Amino acid sequence: MSRLQTRFAELKQADRAALVTFVTAGDPDYETSLAILKGLPEAGADVIELGMPFTDPMADGPAIQLANIRALGAGQNLVKTLRMVRAFREGDRTTPLVLMGYFNPIHYYGVERFVAEAREAGVDGLIVVDLPPEHNEDLCDPAQAAGLDFIRLTTPTTDDKRLPRVLAGSSGFVYYVSVAGVTGAHAASLEHVEQAVARLRRHTDLPLCIGFGIRSPEHAGSVARLAEGVVVGSALVDRIAKAGSKEQAVGDVLGLCRELAEGVRGARK
Repeated sequence: MSRLQTRFAELKQADRAALVTFVTAGDPDYETSLAILKGLPEAGADVIELGMPFTDPMADGPAIQLANIRALGAGQNLVKTLRMVRAFREGDRTTPLVLMGYFNPIHYYGVERFVAEAREAGVDGLIVVDLPPEHNEDLCDPAQAAGLDFIRLTTPTTDDKRLPRVLAGSSGFVYYVSVAGVTGAHAASLEHVEQAVARLRRHTDLPLCIGFGIRSPEHAGSVARLAEGVVVGSALVDRIAKAGSKEQAVGDVLGLCRELAEGVRGARK
């Protein structure tokens, strides 16, 4: 079993959802970002999404756009992001780690090289938001052949006719974008999330993780009662932007992670 399969199986046995945290690699700089990354599991993150910085993150809102700018300005690139994964794996062999981003940097790096090095570094899966299933041969197929999960995004506008095509070949988990918009947008109602989860379960047995607009422990806990995972990104990235020092950035992100984890872990009790 993959790390993702193992983690979701363990959480199902424990009857609780996963807290899935997103941060951008290299934000605000390599060392601070690595300190945050290494601290997330102990702070309660069950699965980590690590953003690959890109100049044009069109699916992201202002918070993560600015995180990309900070990271790129500090010299972060794909080589350093994979180096960061290797450094993380030196102390953590169990927490699933997924790289999230856009195809352009991967294409420039070289798909074959990227897939091989990501697997060797300890990456478990990929979320590439601008590659639809019609382009599976570009990355999804070679990634899965190498043992990397390829995680699909579904949205409120992905209808029942389109869903089977989107989910075909998906693995790891399904990421449901709960609002039509960019990251950090307003939150969907719980009624909407409940209906979406019920619809998605008719099409897949993969764990369902809900993201976009989840910012508080209370909201995370509410979603955790409905799905297998709760994804939080912009709220954590905001703590980096607002920190007065690098030390405060680490402390504030991990502090919020602990609060979110408490909300998620107590949701079904």
